Amino acid sequence: MKNLQSLFTVLALLVVTTSFSQYTEELNSNRPGRSQGAFSVGKNVLQFETGFGIGSEEHRLLNTETDAWFIDYSARYGFFKEELEVSLIGSFQSNSVISSNGVSTFETNTSNFRSNTLGAKYLIYDPYRKRQLEGPNLLSWKKNNRIQWEDLIPAVSVYAGANFDFIQNPEGLFTNNTTPRVEEISISPKFVVATQNNFLGGFVFVTNIIVDRITTDYPSYGYIVTLTHTPTDWFSVFVENQGFKSDFYADQIFRGGVAILITEDFHVDGSILLNFKDTPSRTYGRIGLAYRFDMHDQDEYIEEKGKAGRDKRREEKNKGKRKKRKDGFENDGEGGDNGGL
Repeated sequence: MKNLQSLFTVLALLVVTTSFSQYTEELNSNRPGRSQGAFSVGKNVLQFETGFGIGSEEHRLLNTETDAWFIDYSARYGFFKEELEVSLIGSFQSNSVISSNGVSTFETNTSNFRSNTLGAKYLIYDPYRKRQLEGPNLLSWKKNNRIQWEDLIPAVSVYAGANFDFIQNPEGLFTNNTTPRVEEISISPKFVVATQNNFLGGFVFVTNIIVDRITTDYPSYGYIVTLTHTPTDWFSVFVENQGFKSDFYADQIFRGGVAILITEDFHVDGSILLNFKDTPSRTYGRIGLAYRFDMHDQDEYIEEKGKAGRDKRREEKNKGKRKKRKDGFENDGEGGDNGGL
């Protein structure tokens, strides 16, 4: 029993010394889903994520059939603090639309940036740090290996960004041909609240609440929920539901796919997208990859917030200081009044 407790103690120390930072030994990617996780890539980490997709759409009311291809991309960089990340997220899409009015058919082609958003994400609450500080329960293997109520408390981050829409380029252009088109460059805000639960068994549950383009005539509100499972260290699967609504377009989108970790800094992925409406119906496939340039030189532990954090930092600052006695001798605090003799 004593040896078992010693083993648990060693494991606890390993967890404490390696897991307090945002940085992870393996890249932390938002792909192949579309949601943003609560955690950043880590300080001094530059990460690129991109994908290529093809698909088709059919609009029953407009009598249109669309063949499309697109490229999506993101660049993410962690700097200043472990909790902070800046990013550029966007996509370019090309549509070939065949329209029919019952008498004749005609084809139009449209290509443009669908979106470009420059923003920053900041982790405001991390429940896992406190649990790691406390360490595992050395007397109960069962408690350490089952879901507990505290596991339902997620990590929370906030994201704020600016959408840059170019001429003839609104977000809805590629989902509804009746969408009003932007006639000049416009900038509008985007806000996201992201939560993340890391459950036992390799399950991760992410939610995003999204408020987009609220300063324009067509603001959009939506959500994304993503469940990812990693049965092995190098393979993961995910399912995702996204819903959004604006004055000109609303939809429910479902995605599913896999990701394969090739090295600690590189992964490839594949996914499919579909919906269950016919204005328009949508079916897409996508393949992609993520790669990071890891310039992270040392772990920067995330400080505990609030009064508890301030007290702890004050205690660490004062720890080890030598106290000077009135008689001129120094007391190192370990031997009472005789410690400085």
